[in-house]
Amino acid sequence: MLLDPSAKYQPYPVIALADRTWPNKRLMQSPRWLSTDLRDGNQALAEPMSVERKVEFWALLLDCGFKEIEVAFPAASETDFQFVRQLIDEKRIPDDVTIQVITQARPDLITRTFEALQGVQRATIHLYNATAPLFRRLVFQQSKADIIKLAVAASQQIRQSCDATPGTFWTYQYSPETFCFTEPEFALEICQAVTEVWQPSSERPMIINLPSTVEVNTPNVYADQIEYFCRQFAYRERVCISVHPHNDQGCGVASAELALLAGAERVEGCLFGNGERTGNLCLVTLAMNLYSQGISPQLNFSELPGIVEQVEKFNQIPVHPRHPYAGKLAFTAFSGSHQDAIKKGFTAREQAISPLWEIPYLLIDPNDIGCDYEAVIRVNSQSGKSGTAWMLEQNHGLKLPRALQQAFSHHVQVITDQSGREMTLAQVWQLFRQLYGPYEQAVHQLVDYRTESVDDNRILFHAQITMATKTILLEGMGNGLLSAAVNALTPYLTAVPIIEDYHEHTLGRQNESRSAAYILCTIGGKQSHWGVSIDSDIARACLQALLNSLPAAIWIGNSR
Repeated sequence: MLLDPSAKYQPYPVIALADRTWPNKRLMQSPRWLSTDLRDGNQALAEPMSVERKVEFWALLLDCGFKEIEVAFPAASETDFQFVRQLIDEKRIPDDVTIQVITQARPDLITRTFEALQGVQRATIHLYNATAPLFRRLVFQQSKADIIKLAVAASQQIRQSCDATPGTFWTYQYSPETFCFTEPEFALEICQAVTEVWQPSSERPMIINLPSTVEVNTPNVYADQIEYFCRQFAYRERVCISVHPHNDQGCGVASAELALLAGAERVEGCLFGNGERTGNLCLVTLAMNLYSQGISPQLNFSELPGIVEQVEKFNQIPVHPRHPYAGKLAFTAFSGSHQDAIKKGFTAREQAISPLWEIPYLLIDPNDIGCDYEAVIRVNSQSGKSGTAWMLEQNHGLKLPRALQQAFSHHVQVITDQSGREMTLAQVWQLFRQLYGPYEQAVHQLVDYRTESVDDNRILFHAQITMATKTILLEGMGNGLLSAAVNALTPYLTAVPIIEDYHEHTLGRQNESRSAAYILCTIGGKQSHWGVSIDSDIARACLQALLNSLPAAIWIGNSR
């Protein structure tokens, strides 16, 4: 990199718009959407889609709710031409969906484009030509007058062809490429020239598309350009203003959002931002940003993981794990402090009256787009007590006492520090069972028990437990179930256990639900250990938890 990049690169000019209004506006509704996955996205693929893949992609876009879809550059290849014909001939285009096709300003290409569209019910003809000074000077060696003449002649040919086929409802779209670094006055001049040819009306709709084909400035400058154009354009009330942001500087979504504030009504882009170089505007991100603000995008991404899977197959390009909303890690927290905040948020939500979504670090509810909560918190060496507690609560219904959360997370951290890897839910659950024995893994298993009252304060406890192949009969007295059980166990132990903590809860809200019991015992005033048990009988659960809390080392070897 150069120490002084100004010797090689210069900033693109901004526009003087001191009285801009867009910064004080809010997005209140969704725009018109156009997916250009099948055209702009397809041309950016190393291996362009076959007709069969495009047909499948088309069906997906319809399922997502798109009403405007740019399907092809039909004069550019036989595959594109045949795809358009297949959509029309096989009547795959719903009555409320408009297909869009693109063409350059060449008479032969325009003629071929109309051949592809014969018999279509609704279509948008998208004409573009280069207007920016860099292209005029280096690529085409044409003057402004030459560029306008080319656009006007192509617009006249398009209008004549549309008028000759009145059975189709035609829309005309014109794009000055690339608008974002075309002189503002020249962009106005050429757009007004082609609009005068088309003479837009409700029966003859028109779209002026203002693309940032190569993103060269910050989104606020693009918004200023859009607002300036909307103010000065003579036909503003009779045309739809559309934008087509690219992502060269990583600001495609921001450019689209600010452009909408500045007066644009329609956006063009691709699912997950596919497109030339760094891609187009990501339609999913923009739509879900609106959704997160309470605005319905009028698109359906209720099963977003499935959409990701299909688009990856069609494009043969993976969606990044950290992609907003769509990535596999988009809602995942590894950090202990983040996990603690998320866990507390979900706990508060269970008790909340308001339906409003208020969960720290989670912009939207993952369930809304078909994602489960399993991926929200994942455990590695950076995780704290809340991460493992969340996984056990969400997947097994266990609400660990705080001290048990701390004890268990220590064991998890030792393992993840040593391995340097994440622990899966299955691995966390296996470790928990090994340490605390909530199920059949218990070394000492309660077989049966009964109690009888001796007087108002004491009970007599009888039990049968198994230890490997041995059976032990217990009997003890105490002022409660657990104290009587401890007294019954004492003759078989090298030290008397002291119950330091006890918790219980049900695992459901039905009468037949099972219960979980948690017991912390201290042995000899030093060693402490948790035991956990789950049973439909809460008394049995607490007794088994007591057994699970006793280390094997303190049992007398010659148990009778």
